[in-house]
Amino acid sequence: MTVLAALDERGGMMFNGRRQSQDKLLRQRIVDMTQGSCLRMNAYTFKQFTGMDAAQIQVSEDFLQTAGENDFCLVENVSAAPYADKIQRLILFFWNRDYPNDFRFDIDWTAPPWKKMETVDFPGFSHEKITQEVYIREQ
Repeated sequence: MTVLAALDERGGMMFNGRRQSQDKLLRQRIVDMTQGSCLRMNAYTFKQFTGMDAAQIQVSEDFLQTAGENDFCLVENVSAAPYADKIQRLILFFWNRDYPNDFRFDIDWTAPPWKKMETVDFPGFSHEKITQEVYIREQ
């Protein structure tokens, strides 16, 4: 599976039970990149996508457990580490700032077995620059 997450510079995702930030152009980018595949998420994350034309979205609370090999999983408020052995690719979106956080992405993408394959900057709607980094698991 491929795991997607939006992070601050310290790997933070949430603070005080709420996502740190969101961006409508990032949501559209995620919908576009997962077209023709299954994009899995929980109900909390799906609230961002309400009203969008995204038939590929499947919502369940056990989405990481039930994800298939070719599925995309967007994580915000759940731990990805218990499923690390199933993850073949990480797509991380960085807000390029530090926010207060009390919940962080719990996979160390900077160490083996992860290898950075791509970095792309793009403008967001509420963020001047969002950085997308793609990592693959090396065998």
